[in-house]
Amino acid sequence: MKIWVDGELRDAASAAVSVLDHGLTVGDGVFETLKATNGTAFAMDRHLVRLARSARGLGLPEPDPARVRQACLAVLDANPAPYGALRITYTGGIAPLGSARGDGEPTLVVALERTARRPETTAIVTVPWPRNERGALAGLKTTSYGENVVALARARERGASEAVFGNTRGRLCEGTGTNVFVVLGSELVTPPLDSGCLAGITRQLVIDWAGAREADLPLDVLDVADEVFLTSSTRDVQAVHRVDDRELPGAPGPVTAKAARVFAERSAADGNP
Repeated sequence: MKIWVDGELRDAASAAVSVLDHGLTVGDGVFETLKATNGTAFAMDRHLVRLARSARGLGLPEPDPARVRQACLAVLDANPAPYGALRITYTGGIAPLGSARGDGEPTLVVALERTARRPETTAIVTVPWPRNERGALAGLKTTSYGENVVALARARERGASEAVFGNTRGRLCEGTGTNVFVVLGSELVTPPLDSGCLAGITRQLVIDWAGAREADLPLDVLDVADEVFLTSSTRDVQAVHRVDDRELPGAPGPVTAKAARVFAERSAADGNP
């Protein structure tokens, strides 16, 4: 594997960042994960815009989009794969061993992980720890992922692939790396951004392409929803067949199946919507 680290491609064995990098010591960094298919990354422009927005929100200088794009294309070209996840990581760079930032340049790393396509359906669990919709990192895609690690471990212990959070008001928010949609009757709904959820790239495209609407929802809507599905860059639209101990027989349901079909068709027709 070839990995881009601060301006050059390196073998995985020699690709390294400093142990004093602020992304390592305190999680001071942002990232994006793009779906890569046969050497092409999906929706790159949207991802680069969100990377810059997350950097601004964290107080980091905005990355040069041309440089990030160059790094992505170099990694895609050096690592041919039919399907994978292209990861862009951008951190505060070398800094003191504490919360204060240093004066050095930010660190940019781009790597590609070969992956398999997700199954058509999955199981999810809800977790007792809330997302703080009013926190400094709300809505930012940062490398401060500790609470996601704990929640996802809980999910996997229970035979699920994703954990779903409510927020501090007990409203439905998001998964550790996904957005959540529910079907109520024939209506497709997802939590609004002020719930604290990430402005997912796939989430927005599903809203635009499948006619979903945003609505404030209680976390326990998952107990009564007719259908549930997840969206993310690596899952696309993935139906949920179990929420905690509740089975959703027949998943994917008709609304989910239509959303998945529309997303597949539209994304195949335009790789950079």
